[in-house]
Amino acid sequence: MSVLVRIGINALALLAAARLVGGVEVQGFEAALVAALVLGLINVTLRPILVVLTIPINVVTLGLFTFVINALMLLLVSRVVAGFEIAGFWPALLAALLLSIVSSLLSSMTGARSRRRR
Repeated sequence: MSVLVRIGINALALLAAARLVGGVEVQGFEAALVAALVLGLINVTLRPILVVLTIPINVVTLGLFTFVINALMLLLVSRVVAGFEIAGFWPALLAALLLSIVSSLLSSMTGARSRRRR
């Protein structure tokens, strides 16, 4: 159930990014859900490899290069999912930043964050 809530939250965050960032277009909630699902799959499979490969750059930039990786993941999703389009790298970077903020806020409000045992 938590995975479904997380996908829904990411879909809402993608809709918010489309509304606030020029160059990001989502054609309906269904397209946002599919984009969130594909983004989740890519984040589980491809993102860890990229994070490991870019550890030196991440160390130098104090982790800010992670937003570049997130932007690249969004660009990849926009190439795969019909109804979800991003015009270029800069809108993708802004959308990645906004997606992180909105997703974190919505997750904290709904309690959907992963809880770790202490």
